Amino acid sequence: MTSIPCDRGALPPLSWQELRLERELDLVLPELIQLRRHLHRHPELSGHEQQTAALVAGELRRWGWEVREGVGRTGVLAELGPRLGPDGLPAPLVALRVDMDALPVEERTALDYASTVQGLMHACGHDMHSAVGLGVAALLAAAAEQHPERFTARVRLLFQPAEETAEGAAWMKADGATEGVDALFGVHVFPSIPVGQIGVRSGSLTAAAGELEIEVIGESGHGARPHQSTDAIWIAARVVSGLQEAISRRLDALHPVVVSFGRIEGGRAFNVIADHVRLLGTVRCLDLELHDRLPLWIEETVHALCRGHGGEARVRYRRISPPVHNDHELTALVAEAGVELLGPAQVQWLEQPSLGAEDFAELLDGLRGTMFRLGVAGPQGCTPLHSNTFEPDEGALAVGVKVLSLSLLRWMERQGAAL
Repeated sequence: MTSIPCDRGALPPLSWQELRLERELDLVLPELIQLRRHLHRHPELSGHEQQTAALVAGELRRWGWEVREGVGRTGVLAELGPRLGPDGLPAPLVALRVDMDALPVEERTALDYASTVQGLMHACGHDMHSAVGLGVAALLAAAAEQHPERFTARVRLLFQPAEETAEGAAWMKADGATEGVDALFGVHVFPSIPVGQIGVRSGSLTAAAGELEIEVIGESGHGARPHQSTDAIWIAARVVSGLQEAISRRLDALHPVVVSFGRIEGGRAFNVIADHVRLLGTVRCLDLELHDRLPLWIEETVHALCRGHGGEARVRYRRISPPVHNDHELTALVAEAGVELLGPAQVQWLEQPSLGAEDFAELLDGLRGTMFRLGVAGPQGCTPLHSNTFEPDEGALAVGVKVLSLSLLRWMERQGAAL
């Protein structure tokens, strides 16, 4: 592998074998698996990751990192390496972000280490992400000890809370977590990619996302005489189906929009026509210009549907996060690390972005960064993210740790500051 020429006296790159980190990974991997299983047994909701954060902070301190807790409320920030480079200037700063929170999902995996908290589950793999982040911390600490003359850059790890509610990135950013960062890396498990492989993509990786709340207002009455009332449940059903129909007929099919409702509340008794229904959902879109127009378009469409059936509506829309936009050079760097470690056939260049959302995008505002997909599908496959039977293959832990560790080291090398 060749490195980008620079004038800061960069040393020749070392291969993964020359770095002698495989042995360190073999030593730490059993511990990472146990840490991941502990986190899986004890999931915590967004903004309530106190025990997770305490465990993470303790492990990071054990490996010699400088640790700050309570960053972004329940987040953890850790740093390793010098603050100044050999020229007396601030050392380049590279960062890795992983997330920690779980989902309000009742687990149905029957695993020995299944969640012990009723109604909560790591159904999006954030326990895997945290374990990968800790593995990277262990390997980089070993690299700094074994090659101190080369480790002249600074590394920052961000263990972020509240990704699932799209709040944690903004919390950490407000506490200065991205200040001074020159490049930011991230990872997310991906159930449609086999374990042992990674997926990379330059440009748009995820969609812009919003949170939608609709209140349908009718008039209550006796269930035996619906013609004497305005049935809010019936109107709400028309809103759910009518929005889907309007998307397919009123919006450009070349710019996909997804509206999904995940919660419906309404009614007080089996024989009383409901006068109020509350719908909660999410909106996803790849086109930023269209996404800016969607709140008004949805509001107008919902009001028209409700008025057409005798009811009224209140519509609230909250922008959750912009799309994740992957930097071309940083994405290529991750791909190169993946090829060196796994082989070219194990690195997929993804043709299409995902309509999923990631508040990693909030951290990228004003920063160069990239996020890659970590394959977690075992021989029997893997159920989708947010499924109550989501069971990622733990073989992905070693892959994620290696790819991220080498990517960070290669980035430092290309700054002419480190490996």
